[in-house]
Amino acid sequence: MGWIIALVVGGVAGWLASLVMNRDASMGIFWNIVVGCVGSIVGNMIAGPLLGISGSVQEFSLVGLGVAVVGAVVLLGIVNLIQRGRVR
Repeated sequence: MGWIIALVVGGVAGWLASLVMNRDASMGIFWNIVVGCVGSIVGNMIAGPLLGISGSVQEFSLVGLGVAVVGAVVLLGIVNLIQRGRVR
């Protein structure tokens, strides 16, 4: 059951991050889920050592969702820096 929650929370986190980074039109639901789940890993790597905060997307919590959104925003920021030279 935890992986279903992870997919739903990852999708919501990826969607919120794509809205923040103004990439919503170029991403579908699959990429929102991928960005949200990977963003959760990135967020935990950042927030864990720096702030002592860790949140999991396998069990729903607002802390886990917040960490996933922040990690997804960082991930999309890195993607934007890489794609800056390309025409979209």
